[in-house]
Amino acid sequence: MAERKSVLLRLDPAVHDALARWAADDMRSVNAQMEVLLRDALKRAGRMPKAAGDLLVRGRPPRSCSDGDAVG
Repeated sequence: MAERKSVLLRLDPAVHDALARWAADDMRSVNAQMEVLLRDALKRAGRMPKAAGDLLVRGRPPRSCSDGDAVG
């Protein structure tokens, strides 16, 4: 995987608070939420570079139903 870039970003405190609440609702860090939003905006604008790697999905992998366990 390519090295990640660091960016200093200044935000209005109210915007940061709203972003932090949204990230918490989605169980993400503020940084991860910002990357999701930026990637979505790039895709919608047709500007997502082909060389961009996939977004890392962290946390526990989803349970599969193939092992016989009933989920839900």
